[in-house]
Amino acid sequence: MNQRITSGLAAAAAITVLGWATLGGALLARPAAAEGINIYNWNDYIGETTLDDFTKATGTKPHYDVYDSLELLEQKLLVGHSGYDVVVPTAEPTLARLIKAKVLQPLDKSKIPNLANLDPDLMKQVASTDPGNRFGAIYQWGTIGIGILPAKIKALMPNAPIDSFDLLFKPEVVKKLAPCGITLLDSAIDVVPTVLHYLGLDPNSEKADDLKKVEKTLMAVRPFIKNFVTGQNINNLAGGDTCVVFAYNGDVLQARDRAIEAGGGLVVEYLVPKEGVQLWFDNLAVPVDAPNAAAAFSFINFVLQPEVMAGISKFTKYANAVPASREFLDPAVRNNPAIYPPKEAIAKMFTVHSISQAAERARTRMWTRVKTGK
Repeated sequence: MNQRITSGLAAAAAITVLGWATLGGALLARPAAAEGINIYNWNDYIGETTLDDFTKATGTKPHYDVYDSLELLEQKLLVGHSGYDVVVPTAEPTLARLIKAKVLQPLDKSKIPNLANLDPDLMKQVASTDPGNRFGAIYQWGTIGIGILPAKIKALMPNAPIDSFDLLFKPEVVKKLAPCGITLLDSAIDVVPTVLHYLGLDPNSEKADDLKKVEKTLMAVRPFIKNFVTGQNINNLAGGDTCVVFAYNGDVLQARDRAIEAGGGLVVEYLVPKEGVQLWFDNLAVPVDAPNAAAAFSFINFVLQPEVMAGISKFTKYANAVPASREFLDPAVRNNPAIYPPKEAIAKMFTVHSISQAAERARTRMWTRVKTGK
């Protein structure tokens, strides 16, 4: 996800990018914590009125930064003194590593009574990362699959295997589809486990031989990959600039809606390949050195209200973990299997966990070679 601002944010909210606020086109230094709450989140990942509604309800003004990769979020928090009060790490591997590094503080549950609204079964899944759910509250959850422009694919390859990750990882398929643009997420954290799973290997493998197989697979298709991006996937799909994208399900569905709004007749679809996809959980968390932890707990409690969370899912097109929010969701969201997958699809999905630093370094070096094609 690139450093651009969520289009649905209310104009009255001060939005910040890379530590600077923009209001009326002017650059402003970040306000002191006493004036508000500093939030660091993925882009296009908040409801259209959520921040304004929070201010109206509490009198606290949000200052909102966006990031485009888990690596960037982790880097900022590990350095310390980030200035953020609320962050949104994915459970694995990022939340796990941040907990281990002791850069998050336990949630003060006495100040977040709406934690009781969270689905206990989903919270149990995250508890393997965060025992007792001490440090995180599920914000949104989803899958990483493939976004496509079916018409463009059919024009190049009528018999394309749209039910499989062969669309991204089989050289003879990727070569044929390359003219309409193929994109991978710029994130080894997301790509490597999926390739391992596609190859029939443990998605959490730390074996050197398995990593070599991943590199061989990616290098075979590297000449046909147009780019490695994250946040731009929404606009790239909606604008027809790419036809096959490894992407988060909600991003693809947002791209679908933007394409419909543009009125150009472009159709965007989200695929869950037969091999199975990664299931992830993003969590609301509070840095140990948060300038305004009280406001952070207040914000978490606010967004865990069913109607508020429904408003977030309506915009992001991601599932949330507040069952009572379902009644406030449009049927198009509530009943969409790309957002709330059926049990049989979930059974084929996988999750990831933290790997050793040595394995992480090996993956990073491999990822650099793949991106540069060397």
